[in-house]
Amino acid sequence: MPRVKGGNKRLNRRKKILKLAKGFYGGRKNLFRTALEAVDRSMQMAYVGRKLRKRDFRSLWITRINAGARENGLSYSRMIQGLKNAQVGVNRKMMAELAVNHPGDFAQLAEIARNNQSSR
Repeated sequence: MPRVKGGNKRLNRRKKILKLAKGFYGGRKNLFRTALEAVDRSMQMAYVGRKLRKRDFRSLWITRINAGARENGLSYSRMIQGLKNAQVGVNRKMMAELAVNHPGDFAQLAEIARNNQSSR
């Protein structure tokens, strides 16, 4: 049975890992075993980070909408409830954009929300 060496495949695999570890500190950037552990962990953290980023942005949008709503005499929950009753389909990202950059247009949305409050 002929002898098979793992030359190119092994070298390519190591190069791929070390390329991903570029910019890491100390041996993590140039020692294969250490780099492999660091790259594996960095990939896990990147996966988690992509999920957290969505959460963080939604939280930011809600904060901005709340600030804009309070300037117009509403709370965040009343604003969302009023817009839902009026069947206005503006998402939170766009509402936050309006609250920050176009306060006049946001005031119109707040007025729509105020007019469509359900009485309890």
